[in-house]
Amino acid sequence: MAETLYAIYGASGFGREVMPLAVNYFNKKGIDRGCLFFIDDGISEDEVNGCKVVKYSDFKKLNSDSKKVSLAIADSRTRSKLADLIENDGMKSWQLKHENVVELFDVSIKEGAILCPFVTLTSNINIGKCFHANIYSYVAHDCRIGDFVTFAPGVKCNGNVVVEDHAYIGTGAVIKQGTPGRPLIIGEGAVVGMGAVVTRSVLAGDTVIGNPAKSLSRKNLRSK
Repeated sequence: MAETLYAIYGASGFGREVMPLAVNYFNKKGIDRGCLFFIDDGISEDEVNGCKVVKYSDFKKLNSDSKKVSLAIADSRTRSKLADLIENDGMKSWQLKHENVVELFDVSIKEGAILCPFVTLTSNINIGKCFHANIYSYVAHDCRIGDFVTFAPGVKCNGNVVVEDHAYIGTGAVIKQGTPGRPLIIGEGAVVGMGAVVTRSVLAGDTVIGNPAKSLSRKNLRSK
């Protein structure tokens, strides 16, 4: 019986980017690669990028002392449901981060984060469950990041910012710094478009685009 089995949930694009982080972890720990899997119920391949692919039901049946799963799923609501599923099935969330990730001081991260190469987290930061920080993302001082938040590549989140649960920040977006006691807030489920420059708080569920970032819903209303 294997002591621990590990899996990346999702064998599509982001999962294939995350797998090298897992392989590096295995190499450093001297763990047999046979204990590492992709979980994906939606593809027919038996192997992707040299790693065996199994359905979730089959992974659950494998004998082991414990199982750890990293959720490389872009949609945050799906990620949340899967986090509940693996917890209910007695599995643990697996945090993965590249060896060159920078964490300077007093950075708190809950379970299940994926921190890709060249991510920087400076100081006095609190991050919730299953955070995705893609390549070259940056989080500055005194920020609070909620659960199931996604930062696409190259996001720049400056200091004193609150990003609430399920928010999505697009590639290359820049979030202006807030102030102590008056943070800039990205509301729950909000979407910040790629390349947007956010200079003011974003309402929950809203989508903002452009420089400076403006609400897409308000743009649509004005055009009618």
